[in-house]
Formats: sequence, C-alpha cells, structure tokens
Amino acid sequence: MLKLLFQFIAKERSLRNLQKTFPSQFLKSLTMSQPKASVNRPTDISRPVIEEPNSRIIYPEVRKDTKVEEMIHEYRVRDAYRWLEDPDSEETQRFVSAQNNISQPFLERSEEWEGINAKLTKLFDFPKFGCPMRHGDYYYHFKNTGLQNQSVLMQQKTLEDPEVVFLDPNTLTADGTTALSQKTFSDDGAYMAYGLSESGSDWNKIRIRKAKERTDFPETLEKVKFSNISWTKDNKGFFYGRYIDQAGKTDGSETKQNENQKLYYHRVGESQDQDKLIVEFPEHPLWRLQTDVSDCGKYLILSISHTVRDNMVYYADLKEDEAITFKPIVDKFEADYDYITNEGSKMYFHTNKDAPKYRVIVIDFDNPAEENWTTLIAEHEKDVLEWAKCVNEDKLVVCYNRDVKNILQALDLHTGQLIRQFGLDIGSINSISGKRKYSEIFYGFSSFLTPGIIYHYDFSKPVEKPKVLRESTLNLEGFNRDDFSVEQVFYRSSDDMNIPMFIVRRKKDGVEPRPCLLYGYGGFNHSLMPSFFITGLMFVDTFDGVLAFPNIRGGGEYGMEWHNGGRLLNKQNGFDDFQAAAEYLTKNNYTTKDRLAIQGASNGGLLVGACINQRPDLFGAAIAQVGVMDMLRFHKFTIGHAWCSDYGSPDDRTHFSNLFKYSPLHNVHIPLNPNQEYPSTLILTADHDDRVSPLHSFKFAAALQEAVRHSEYQLNPILLRVYTKAGHGAGKPTTMRINEATDIITFLRKTLNVDSVNL
Repeated sequence: MLKLLFQFIAKERSLRNLQKTFPSQFLKSLTMSQPKASVNRPTDISRPVIEEPNSRIIYPEVRKDTKVEEMIHEYRVRDAYRWLEDPDSEETQRFVSAQNNISQPFLERSEEWEGINAKLTKLFDFPKFGCPMRHGDYYYHFKNTGLQNQSVLMQQKTLEDPEVVFLDPNTLTADGTTALSQKTFSDDGAYMAYGLSESGSDWNKIRIRKAKERTDFPETLEKVKFSNISWTKDNKGFFYGRYIDQAGKTDGSETKQNENQKLYYHRVGESQDQDKLIVEFPEHPLWRLQTDVSDCGKYLILSISHTVRDNMVYYADLKEDEAITFKPIVDKFEADYDYITNEGSKMYFHTNKDAPKYRVIVIDFDNPAEENWTTLIAEHEKDVLEWAKCVNEDKLVVCYNRDVKNILQALDLHTGQLIRQFGLDIGSINSISGKRKYSEIFYGFSSFLTPGIIYHYDFSKPVEKPKVLRESTLNLEGFNRDDFSVEQVFYRSSDDMNIPMFIVRRKKDGVEPRPCLLYGYGGFNHSLMPSFFITGLMFVDTFDGVLAFPNIRGGGEYGMEWHNGGRLLNKQNGFDDFQAAAEYLTKNNYTTKDRLAIQGASNGGLLVGACINQRPDLFGAAIAQVGVMDMLRFHKFTIGHAWCSDYGSPDDRTHFSNLFKYSPLHNVHIPLNPNQEYPSTLILTADHDDRVSPLHSFKFAAALQEAVRHSEYQLNPILLRVYTKAGHGAGKPTTMRINEATDIITFLRKTLNVDSVNL
C-alpha cells in the first residue's frame, strides 16, 4: 500500500503544485509548512516531529546561540550552532536523535526500503577477492563469500593448495564493526603486524600474528594513527608512528586535533612501554611521519608531511646498537616524493618535482645535492605516471593515467625502456602485489560494469600472457553487462575548459530523458577512475537510469596542473565544472532537472553542499556524505589542518575571503522564489568519523532547516541521517554498506521523478 502512496506522476511532477504531484498521504510525511502564528512551536528537540492535523514535517527547533560572534580578518562571523561541535553534550545528542526521528521513518519505514534493501542484498551477494600476496612460505589473499561484514584474510602454501583462514575480523565483534585496517609482513614472512580499527575510526590498535601458528603475540600497540609499519630486515621489529600525548578519548568520536606524532621502534614480543623513541619534532606539532626501510635494509627513509601533499625526505643509516641519526635530503615542502627501491646508495623516487605529470628520479644518498639527481623515467607529455613498483630484481611495473583510463607497463629498472605492455579494458587498476625478490605479480582490475578481475603474471615466463586467476561476477538475475554502454564525453565548463565525463546507461536507440545520478569529487589530487560502484549500478538497473562521472578540476586526472586548477583560490572551478556537467546532461536530453540527483562524499560532500547553495535550480535531489561544510573552522578538528593544502588556511586573510564565498554553512539562503528552492537533500554522517567530524554535517543541516522552515517555496525535504558505530567509510561492514545504499536509493525513489522501477 505504501508503495502506491509514493508513486510519482511523471509527466506533471512539480513539488510546487501539490495536487498534480503527490497523493495527500505522501505530503503528510514529506513536506514542510509554516505554522500559523498562533501555534506555539515545540522547543524540545527530542519530541516527535510529525504533528497533526498539519500534514507536514516539522523540523526540530534547534537553539541558535546569537552570542557566538567574532571578527576574523575584518569579517563579522556568526556561528549560531557552534555548540554542535561538542559531540558529548546532551544537547548535541538530543539534536542527533531528533534528526534521526525524521530521517529514519522517512527512509526505512516503507515498502520501498524493504524492496530496495532486498535487491541490494542480492546485488552485494557475490564472491569478492583481493590480490594474492607472497610472503615467505605462504600466499595470502582477501576473500568475501558475498555478505560477510568484513573480508577474511586467507593463507595458502601454493596457489593451487586449499586455502585456510589466517585472520577473520568477523570473529572480533558480533556486528562486524572491527575492521582490519592495515597489514605488513616481516621480510621473511614469519610475522604479520596488522592494525584494527573500531567503529570506522582512524585510530588503530596494532597486533602481531605468527604466520605458521596463526596466533598472536600478547602485546597490543595503541594510540596509533596515520602510520604505516616498516619492518627491519632482521625481522625483529618495526617502526611506527604514535600519538602518545593525545589526551582524552581516542575512539573516533572526539574532535581534538591530532598533534605531536612520534616515531617509535617496536621489538616483537615486548610490551609497548618498552618501545624505543626514534625521533620527534616538538617544534612542529602538525608534522606526520612515514617510514620505509630500504630494500637493502641499510637505510631508514623518513617522509615528513604536514598536509596531504608535498613531503620532505630524511634518511638514517641503520646500524645495530647505534643511535639513529637522520640527515635531510629534501628539506622543503614543495613536491611529492615516494620511495620505490634502491641499488646501494642510489634511491629511486616517484615525484612531481619539476614534473606536474610525475617522473622517476634517482638520488644518490652519498651525493644528494639536487643538481646531481638523474631522471630514469621522464615526465610524459600527456599521461600521468600514477605509481611505480619494483619487482623481479630489475623491473619497474608502472601505471599511467591516460584520459582517465589506466595503462599498465613493465620497464627496465636501469634503462627505463619498455619491456611489456599489459592489455586493459577501459577501467582501473585497483590493487597490485609483488616484490623485488619474486618474479610474479598479481594485479586487480575493475570498471563500471566489472566488479573485479585478478590477474597473475610471472616474469620468469615472459612468453606467457597474464592469466585470470579469479573473477567476481554479479549474482543478479537478468543482469548482463553487454546490455549497458559506457561512453566518455567532453563538455565545456564556464571558462571554456574541456572536462571529461563518463556516462553509463542501458543500450537503446535514441536518447530520452532518464533519472540520472551525477557523482563527483574533485580534490586532493585524487583521480575519479572508472571503477565498480554498486549504488550507481543499482540506480541504473532499478530506475532505467543514467550514471555520470565528471572528472572535474581539483582531482589528479591530468596531473598537478589539473589539481591546481581546482584548489586554493581556484576551488570554484571544480564547482563550476560540476554544475556544467548537470547543464550538459539536461541540454543533451540525458535527463531533466526533476530527474537529476547529485552525490558526493568527503570533499565530494563539500562539492554537493556548495553546489546546492549556488545552483539549486539545477538539481532534483542531492546526497551529501560525510562532507566538509564549515570551511572557516575545518582546520581546528582532528586532521583537518592537513587539508589547508587544498582549501587554504582560514588563518590567512586571502584564503579566508575565498573560503567564505563558498563555505556551505555560511552560504545557506532562504528560498525567496521557486528557483531558489533547495533540491531534496539527504545529509549523511557517522558518529565515529574522525576524518571529517560529524559536526560539519550537524551545523549544515541545522542551518539549512532553519533557512527553509518558513519559506513557502521550499517543499523539498532536508534530512540528516546519523549512523552509529560508523566512521568516514573505510572498514564499514557489509550490512551497514547495504543499509546506507538502501537509504540513498530509497530517498531518490521518493524524491526524484522516477517512472520505471525494477525491483
């Protein structure tokens, strides 16, 4: 019955013409109205939100603290919802409960949700595999039978032998919210140091497992965050980063800034309090430390960063029983340097130093002056060199990005000459494993319509082609990827820049407007590559829809120039690119405004938030996940200070002025005419997100709801859904992933003009 209540009348959809659009029962649970002046509005935000006889959602009354006002760079800034920055206050918790009291009934208590959830569960239920990794006497790979909350790490003696469970995170908690967040094996493969994340937090607890016995040593290392693990070649221990001075909670629900990371050495079998402090930089509390033990075992390479781009490089000689003393090689934050391998004192780095599309250079630590650096692989004219990995003694496997499609090659380590080209379809390499001392490699490939293929290649058998080791196939009745098309188009942005975009849809004659999901990111030098996106595929299959991925500026699709074109004072370019994508799709008859939804997460959540403020007339619905919404205070929480490389620092007057122009929280408007009505908006966040604190979503939702509360032109819903025991996204259990995707698809089913539903 409820399914019929939410049917849209496709040809005459207009949220401003109620009689022509929705059955009256639908309006009782969806829309908002301005109450009569004589009605006393509730002040207790914990009260139920649907009132009778008024047939509209009543948003919770949220306290506005008018006293919070400050002058910043001659700007008068009011922050009425700053109290929502305290996640532990009773008032914040009442706010969260009140918001969920609106969003959960709207999303979950319906036949739509049940049907969509059932289909998504079937869609998720197929075997998934990770790349095998060879360590010592065993091969390891991740495997998920389909609906397991966490993938299981399996062990094999050979690739043909039966697999046994090496580590199953599903046994650690009943709800699957403890995830294996990282792992690194000792050089001989005897031990695996691994990190566990709880409830989606970035905080890790490190344990050590014996490969042969499949049991753990007794010690647990805590207060570990943003750290890799680097084993010494004697297999006795490893280096790792630790925030030993972090006060208060360290479970992912806190907002305190992360400062004073220190580098330690841990010896296997000893307690953490015996770990040796290697280096710290108290005069630079925001520096973060990553290490690599060189392939020869002689050097410890220290990478120092304070944002998400550009790092300095120090190194130390590793001599037994001698103090570790670091020497600078690169002492300025001006480029990226990633260690690849070394031959003696000659170190190979992947870098964008003087190469916006990246190159491979050689630095001799015995003669490290920059004028002595040499180039092994020069910067390509068009293609971006994404990474390089040394395997089979003297081979470099390199991955290029060519017009947002991956190219995989093998080159000679000494000459840089091409040895082999690995054929790939349109898609991306999502994983690779291999070591310098082994001749075989494994790599994983995925695309919009291909969940995953694992390839195996052995350089000791150069005549043979790469073999398909494992392939994941969907268990969805009637699904055939040959029925779908993937096209890449190029469209013009507002400044006439050419922007690429992938469009996925069913093959058919002609083009007719269909429901469309437009997904974007555009930041931090991250490339939005063709990859498997279950929520998007569900949208296309269920609504006979269109999926669009524009590669907007700010990403890394065309190297540092593309990245710089959408960062700092150029950040607006990325928003313009995204809005131009929406205009292209509507002008070329792929969709219409009332059928068009936008979605983005993290920096993509910022993208969605900024775009619905700037061009609400373009979109029918918006999904903003774990977004950065307060651009004037983002740098004050957890790891937010590291994002100043992309956004600019609010402490700088010029950047503050720029941030103020597009900050989602500070550009919310009251709809004063039909074109200013916000699209139906679903804001999603999680209580243990210590990457982008949920306070961003809290404050943005509160401001939006207050702005639209009394507008006669705002009939589309503004909802906030807050998940518990969840974080920024990594390690999220399958059950939570399915339920979140169900919430998104259900929301779009109810708010977009959908005329075809296949459940």
